[in-house]
Amino acid sequence: MSSAPTTDQRPKRGQPCPCGTGRLFEACCEPVLAGQSAPATAEQLMRARFTAHVGHDFRFLHETYRSTAGTPFLPEEGTPSVTWTKLEVHAHEVTENPDKSFVDFSAYGTEDGVEKVLHEKAEFQRINGRWLYTREARLGPAPYKSPTPKVGRNDPCPCGSGKKYKHCCWGKK
Repeated sequence: MSSAPTTDQRPKRGQPCPCGTGRLFEACCEPVLAGQSAPATAEQLMRARFTAHVGHDFRFLHETYRSTAGTPFLPEEGTPSVTWTKLEVHAHEVTENPDKSFVDFSAYGTEDGVEKVLHEKAEFQRINGRWLYTREARLGPAPYKSPTPKVGRNDPCPCGSGKKYKHCCWGKK
C-alpha cells in the first residue's frame, strides 16, 4: 500500500467499492450510505461502515452505532489521522438469535506513512428491523486453537511406548 497522501479518498461511482466486494460503489455501499436501502445482514452493515470511514461519512457512522443512533449528530472538528485502504472480512457468524451477529474483520490503513491493521470481532444487533454496530467483541486475531488435543499426563504416551505420558516423554520437551 502506498503511504503517499492523496487528495480525495471518497468512493466514486464507476469505481470498485472500498469495502472489498469487487462490485462497483453504486451497486454496493452507495445505496446503503445514501439511505436508499437498508443492509440485510450485519456483514453488509460492516462493509458500509468501512466505506463510510473511507469517505468520512461520519453521520452514517453515528446513525449506525447503537450508542449514538437516534441522537442528534454533531460533527467534530479536524480530520482523521488514519487513511483506510482495505477491508478483509474473515467471518460472519449468525448466532442462535437471528437479531445478533458477529463480523470478524481486518481493516487496513496508513497513519503518518505507516501501514496499520485493525483486527476486530464486532457485535451487531438488529433492532426494530435495522442492523446496528453494538460493540467490539474482541480486538486482535482469534485465540490460537491447536488442531490436536493436548495429551494429559496420565494418558498413554503418543510415542507408542505403552507407558503413561508422565513416565515417558513428558519431561523430554
